[in-house]
Amino acid sequence: MAKSNADRSAKAAAKRKERGEEEIRLHCLPGTRQALAELMAWSGIEEQGEAITLMIHHLHGLGPGGALPLLEPPPRREYVIPDNVSRELKLAFDREAIRIGLED
Repeated sequence: MAKSNADRSAKAAAKRKERGEEEIRLHCLPGTRQALAELMAWSGIEEQGEAITLMIHHLHGLGPGGALPLLEPPPRREYVIPDNVSRELKLAFDREAIRIGLED
């Protein structure tokens, strides 16, 4: 007699628990998803979980000296307001302050 879906699910859940398997979820932006898709295509891997697992293990295999530089966040862009924009904003602020002061 064939097993029901519930029986198969229960058996799979028991096996995962026995192995200590844990689900890790990953939310990512389209650029990250595209990078993963390209990595998978280059290596011929079809399962996302397999690709991510392999990357984690290979990165860990590099040790702290090899892995840490790859885990540094990208540099943040620092935006500096140009002088001409700063002057225009100051003039607009001063005009608005005068306008509000005259309306009282």
